[in-house]
Parts: sequence; C-alpha cells; structure tokens
Amino acid sequence: MDRDRVTVPEGTASGPGRLLVAVYGIFALAASARAGVQIALRFDEAPVAYLLSAFAAAVYILATVALARPGALSRTLAWAACGVELAGVVVVGAVSLALPAAFPEPTVWSAFGQGYGFVPLVLPVLGLLWLRRTAGHAPAVRV
Repeated sequence: MDRDRVTVPEGTASGPGRLLVAVYGIFALAASARAGVQIALRFDEAPVAYLLSAFAAAVYILATVALARPGALSRTLAWAACGVELAGVVVVGAVSLALPAAFPEPTVWSAFGQGYGFVPLVLPVLGLLWLRRTAGHAPAVRV
C-alpha cells in the first residue's frame, strides 16, 4: 500500500453527484430569477403561485449547497431538501391540475414541473437515490 495515498469516502458531490449538483444549481438560479421577477413586477396577479416559486427556489438553493458540501449535517439537509422538493412537486402538481383556478400563473412545480420538462419531478428522486447510494457504503476515492 502506498503511504502517500489517503482513502476518503466518496461524497455526494463526486462522480455523478457533480452533475446532480450542477443541475440543482441551474434550477436554483432559474427558479430564483423567475420568482424574483414575478414578485417584483406582478405579485398582485398570483401571490400564492409566485411565493411557491420563491419557496421552490429556496429549496433548490438548499439542496445545491447541501449536496455540494461534505459532512453529516449537509447530508441531513440534503435529505430534507430533496424530500420537501418531492412532496412539493407532487402536492402542487396535483392541486394545479385538479384546481387550475388556484394557480392562475404557473409555478416551478405546477403540473409536476411540466413547464421545465418534468425535471422538477425527476430531480428530487435522483437526489434521494444518490444520497442513498453514497450513504456510508460508498466506494473509496484515492486522494
């Protein structure tokens, strides 16, 4: 064994996790920009929808940071963010289809993320699966 090499557990932001963090980062920026413009310019038109978009943006930001950072606290926050995101997209998606009048303007999670190619529905599932895969039994990476 080479003494100059140290084995450390693979984190959530390594390997395919890098792509996951990048996609979360893109969604954090997109949802933040969209919510910011909507709230600043047209808040009175659909306050619930626009506040939900802002909430989704905050969840994406939390997920991005938590998935990118090592440590137990970050993993816990990532689990929570992905879980809240999945619940949000399912609940908001179902309500937006069942009661369209409740959402006069779409949110990131409306119609299960249809306006974003259903990525908001798939992303938290991939995040949760990645967290599960990298939990404690992940392969080692040589540094």
